[in-house]
Amino acid sequence: MSTKVSDHVLRRLREWGVEQVFGYPGDGINGLLAAWGRAEDQPRFVQSRHEEMSALQAVGYAKFSGRLGVCAATSGPGAIHLLNGLYDAKLDHVPVLAIVGQTHRTAMGGSYQQEVDLHTLFKDVASEFVETVTVPEQLPNVLDRAIRTAYARRCPTAVIIPGDVQELDYSPPTHEFKMVPSSLDLSEWTTVPSEESLRRAAEILDSGDKVAILVGQGAAGARPEVERIATLLGAGVAKALLGKDVLSDELPYVTGSIGLLGTRPSYELMRDCDTLLTIGSSFPYTQFLPEFGKARGVQIDLDPHMVGMRYPYEVNLVGDARDTLRRLIPMLTAEDTRGREWFDTVCDNVRHWNDVLDRRAQVSADPINPEYVARALDPLLPDDAIITSDSGSVANWYARHLTMRGDMRGSLSGTLATMGSAVPYAIGAKFAHPDRPVIALVGDGAMQMNGLAELITAAKYQDRWTDRRLVVAVWNNQDLNQVTWELRAMGGAPSFLPSQQLPDVQYAAFARSLGLTGVRVEKPQDVAAGWRAALEADGPAVVEFVTDPSVPPVPPHATWEQMEATAASILRGDPDGGAVLKQGFMAKVQEFLPGRERR
Repeated sequence: MSTKVSDHVLRRLREWGVEQVFGYPGDGINGLLAAWGRAEDQPRFVQSRHEEMSALQAVGYAKFSGRLGVCAATSGPGAIHLLNGLYDAKLDHVPVLAIVGQTHRTAMGGSYQQEVDLHTLFKDVASEFVETVTVPEQLPNVLDRAIRTAYARRCPTAVIIPGDVQELDYSPPTHEFKMVPSSLDLSEWTTVPSEESLRRAAEILDSGDKVAILVGQGAAGARPEVERIATLLGAGVAKALLGKDVLSDELPYVTGSIGLLGTRPSYELMRDCDTLLTIGSSFPYTQFLPEFGKARGVQIDLDPHMVGMRYPYEVNLVGDARDTLRRLIPMLTAEDTRGREWFDTVCDNVRHWNDVLDRRAQVSADPINPEYVARALDPLLPDDAIITSDSGSVANWYARHLTMRGDMRGSLSGTLATMGSAVPYAIGAKFAHPDRPVIALVGDGAMQMNGLAELITAAKYQDRWTDRRLVVAVWNNQDLNQVTWELRAMGGAPSFLPSQQLPDVQYAAFARSLGLTGVRVEKPQDVAAGWRAALEADGPAVVEFVTDPSVPPVPPHATWEQMEATAASILRGDPDGGAVLKQGFMAKVQEFLPGRERR
């Protein structure tokens, strides 16, 4: 039997080490689907319920495995559906390859069914590399280059293969004019800054008395080096949301997340520091960084395209975080030459904030305080857990209440902040680490958007995972809560029920209808038991908590004046105005109750 182009596509993916492709079938990739049958499902075809979920599953797989995520879709609508997940990969700098079908070459340009100009469609999201294969000899170079580019530039790429090309007999490029050969090898490589730039950076960092470090996902492979430089500099370390799992939150100088969803000690760290070292982060919200001109700055980033644009850094070190830090650390002075007052202040602020969070979680609510739900999960998490969070108010509780420790991993849609990413991320994570428990934290809006359908995917594939635990936790408050609070706090408007109110769906019951574990929790005293039941289930489980939408995600920098302004907008007719004012006051006052002394 001759080898078809589609057969060679799958063989080349296997040679690159691809073990699964997340996709949805359609006649635009019928040739590939037939090849999967001939290849006995190698690499494994993982069927989602929607192409957007396939792309997000590929992103989740890539984030938690460090390897290429691959998704596949048919022409026209299938290709269009991939876009949101591919943009998530683009904005969070994740290597993903999309393999997309197209109408036959004979029909292209003829307004044929499902014909879309895919080059125009993908030219932004896959701007680093998008190409159509028109003859078999073109395939090796296009596919290899797409994969190599996705890895090297940490981005999505796209390969488009018309349906008739998939069915052609494969023939490799020959040693002739206008043929482009290809090779497979992807040897490891690294980038490091020059000695002179490292010495300038060391001088700046050594001169600081109050050093702050901000880490993002680019520092993920440099945990020992980040800990060492923080000790040398007597620094506090704040984490961008995509860098939440870079360092353990049990370290006393780790201040937690930064930004609107961040912590008070991270806000204070940036407000009061005189020196800033940013490692592997392009955190965009400059209002949460030190005032311009107040702090000297050094940045480390692998991508020269991303350096120097968030803060007026004096030195931009272009290089891998681990290798750059290993060269920088010996140039710094020993830690015993540096005073302890700043370090002690940072650690005291962290302890005080943890007390505040404990008290906020204990504030009574109707029926359950959403902060308490996250706080109750924290001590129950296994040290090897993988946690995914959706966008929305649940991201606040993920950012503030979950303590990263041990080998825990965590992520969310950081830059695109798309709704509906937590469950497909979790499924991708299970294929990346089938021997580890995965917990997805989801708001009811995101669960209704696409999470319910992807429970079917989890049920379908649970037997492929050696540890079958996949817990989907739903904060059911019947409100699109984050947008509601943005309306109140930023728009100065009360909640608009026709856009914000959600139906009360029985999420746990739906899970049970699929043969999964389903637990509904309606009382605070049952929260911990609900978590335990889900975490102890032998297979995917849904635990839904009926929570109070009036509990505010108070920003770390919120002042009483800002709270009063929000209250004034609420009094203009917010249907939950009384409860909102009460909960907002109770949350804010916890910062001022007696507790550990602050410096």
